[in-house]
Amino acid sequence: MTDADADADDPSDPPDADHAREHAPESARGDAIADPTRADTTDGAGSGSGVRCPRCGDPLSEHAARDPLGKSEVGVCDDCYFDQFELVDAPDQLRVDVCATCGAVHRGNRWVDVGAKDYTDVAIDEVAERLAVHVDAHDVTWQVDPEQVDQNNVKMHCSFSGVVRGQFREAHVTVPVSISRATCQRCGRIAGDYYASVVQVRAVERTPDADEIERAREIANDIVGDMEATGSRDAFVSEMSEDDDGLNVKLSTTNLGKKVAAKVVEEFGGDWEDHETLVTEDEDGNEVYRVTYAVRLPEFRPGDVIDPGDDDGPILVRSVQGNLKGLRLASGERFEASYEVGDAPDARKLGTIEEGVETTLVAYEDDHAVQVLDPETYRSTTVPRPDFLDADAGTEVPVLRHRNGLHVLPEE
Repeated sequence: MTDADADADDPSDPPDADHAREHAPESARGDAIADPTRADTTDGAGSGSGVRCPRCGDPLSEHAARDPLGKSEVGVCDDCYFDQFELVDAPDQLRVDVCATCGAVHRGNRWVDVGAKDYTDVAIDEVAERLAVHVDAHDVTWQVDPEQVDQNNVKMHCSFSGVVRGQFREAHVTVPVSISRATCQRCGRIAGDYYASVVQVRAVERTPDADEIERAREIANDIVGDMEATGSRDAFVSEMSEDDDGLNVKLSTTNLGKKVAAKVVEEFGGDWEDHETLVTEDEDGNEVYRVTYAVRLPEFRPGDVIDPGDDDGPILVRSVQGNLKGLRLASGERFEASYEVGDAPDARKLGTIEEGVETTLVAYEDDHAVQVLDPETYRSTTVPRPDFLDADAGTEVPVLRHRNGLHVLPEE
């Protein structure tokens, strides 16, 4: 027997492929024919995934087989996948409405402050907002090269790169951007002197001082600035003006007016009240009101010296928050207006602590009196000795001369 005959008769050898197919069960032959997506792995290559593309019939790559769906596409081979693949979705062109006054950009149904330095920055921001990179891409890098065509037109040359299905892909798109100048609602209202509330800063039996008016201006601007910092475009000061009675501040919303009035009273004391005035009706038939917030500052201010007419001597006002509080200049005792009296007693102003002058403390007479040098007559004069006086004889102390006499002031 030859070696060839022995090999042919060896029952341990498998039958050849053709022989196996001929003798395979009918069900197995049918399965093999009915599943065209299964790749033939008996060709000796050994690198196929075992799955065929349902579109073209080619074997799927190992990468596609491991992640056949990706994030967007039913399992197909790379060629079929990239036939319809776009790395970047970009608009054909863009028109951007920019407020010519404040630089805000119109997006959707509202105006947005973008803080751009010029219109090229605006164009870059708007294109970046509207570009979309394919969801299957990763390790994406991109850059934008603006080309200023003229004052109102910019071409944005955009370059993208990323990895998709294990392959490096690039894309280049050019988006023309036209800049259209418009007027936002906020600037339109400011230009039209629009306001919804007015704060009137007044004082009882006097005109607000210059520092009170200046501080009220600062309060209004600070509150509006805080609102703007939160992104509110409805907050603005329409107008500030002064008349013989005080300061008038026109504001864009009723809420701003209320906040300003409350803050002024918080700092200076006094009170405020509001009055509504029907202005018009909106397009839906709703009544639109304008609100006046009337602020009344106290008659007296910290540092004023007043005479309440109660024979206990003048009072140096220390606070007007709530009810008036102060210091008796004759005795040094603390004073606080009672509930029956109200915020402040019925008094008249004698002067202010700023009007005090330095003079010499001549001598202590007893526990209730001292001698000081009258700053007008230069004669030794006996005045009440308050508890807060502890200076040595011969030293300088502040005093206030007024219509009711002379009193020592506390050191400030």
